[in-house]
Amino acid sequence: MAENTPLVKMSSIHKTFGTVHVLRGVDFQVNRQEIIGLLGDNGAGKSTLIKILTGVHTPSAGDIFFEGNRVEINSPHDARELGIETVYQDLALVPLMSISRNFWLGQEITRRFGPLEVMDKEAMAERTRAALRDIGIHIRNADEPVGSLSGGERQSIAIGRAVYFGKKLLILDEPTSALSVGETAKVLEYTRTAKERGMSVIFISHNIGHVHKVADRFTIISHGQKVGDFRKDDVNEMEVAHMVMTGEVPERLRLVPENGGDD
Repeated sequence: MAENTPLVKMSSIHKTFGTVHVLRGVDFQVNRQEIIGLLGDNGAGKSTLIKILTGVHTPSAGDIFFEGNRVEINSPHDARELGIETVYQDLALVPLMSISRNFWLGQEITRRFGPLEVMDKEAMAERTRAALRDIGIHIRNADEPVGSLSGGERQSIAIGRAVYFGKKLLILDEPTSALSVGETAKVLEYTRTAKERGMSVIFISHNIGHVHKVADRFTIISHGQKVGDFRKDDVNEMEVAHMVMTGEVPERLRLVPENGGDD
């Protein structure tokens, strides 16, 4: 992939559900090693856009390019095969399973025991501890059930898993909702770590303050249409909030060319 080729480019995406036109020609781009804040009020269409990117929905019209190649993402499995990992609000972690079992879910380490192949729980636990420690996440016991962890700790495990398995794009859906101030700070730190490790990140949140701390650029959607792309250096939190609530670009920012990375 050429240096200036976007990791993801979604072009003129439309989505209709029956007679309801949810997305109306949205362009969305994620560059390499970039954190994008995807913002919009409830019903703006940002969740539908992400579900198209992750294979939950198929677009009614439009094209998706990944690393410069046109792709069809027809299922979450297709998305994962491309290197797209999504951490949803419910985290897709199994509370009764241990940290290490959750970390390796679907990719378990096994060993031969006579004619049988069994999970190597000791190896999984040790490699989980090492992998998480490598990105600054310290756990008490890899055999501890995920259900005993705090919300912030669960988010950290999910982010660490995506980084460890070499994903290219990490999508965080409301990662700081219901977290304490301290836990939020840690999740934001791990988000930056993912970028430092070479990943791109889409950060979806209603908390503009949290997004503003980590994002390089903001894409704002309103009523199924893109309001614009804005680099963090060009816009303040109040202006972002105004655009999210009203769908209107402040006059000062209309003079700033859209900077979604198409240059």
